[in-house]
Amino acid sequence: MPESRYRRVVLKLSGEAFADRATGYGIDAAVVQRIAEEVTKARADLGVEIAIVVGGGNIFRGMSGATRGMDRARADYMGMLATVINALALQDALEALGQPTRVQTAITMAQVAEPYIPLRAIRHLEKGRLVIFAAGTGNPYFTTDTTAALRAAEIGAQAVLKGTHSGVDGVYSADPRTHPDAVKLDAVSHFEVLNRGLKVMDSTAITFCMDNELPIIVFDVTQPGNIMKALVGEPIGTLVHSKEGQ
Repeated sequence: MPESRYRRVVLKLSGEAFADRATGYGIDAAVVQRIAEEVTKARADLGVEIAIVVGGGNIFRGMSGATRGMDRARADYMGMLATVINALALQDALEALGQPTRVQTAITMAQVAEPYIPLRAIRHLEKGRLVIFAAGTGNPYFTTDTTAALRAAEIGAQAVLKGTHSGVDGVYSADPRTHPDAVKLDAVSHFEVLNRGLKVMDSTAITFCMDNELPIIVFDVTQPGNIMKALVGEPIGTLVHSKEGQ
């Protein structure tokens, strides 16, 4: 059995990864089940501690509401609540597989989840539980990408696994969906991502990962087995690292 390259990671899942493929909205139970099975297997076979940050774009995206004239802060809070719905759906699938899971939210809602407390999250991970971080950072104007970077630093994770959902299997020199000549990059530095404006995560998240020397593995989470492959270091996706030549 191969070993994980990392002792503890944060897996970032966009809300769109959960969406029904036909409509692009809602929650596809089969997709959530597959992700839950992969994460449970990775935890059991590799012993890696896994925390998960989920987005909410399959239900409501704050930025979309703001572009339609909503107050940006209010729209972002609605998006945070959408992430909680996804987190509870994933928790249910994981618990059904026998994997103990805790949801921690940055906005207090004691009836459905624990408040986010870093030391408690670390303790859960050490006890073999998965932890799902929901409600973003609890602040408007910040994305769930930034949440993943922040939580990874707070809990001492060794990497951020950024799962893509649009069929793009890593970082490219340009959008391969509109530029057929785009070149896939096997490895790239945080600084180069910022300097070239590459679409990986938002600039706040990339800068935070660069400052804290957090590597990011960008891969296609819709392909079965890719979560395990990313953890054991198989050459899938793109490694975003802190130093040239790393």
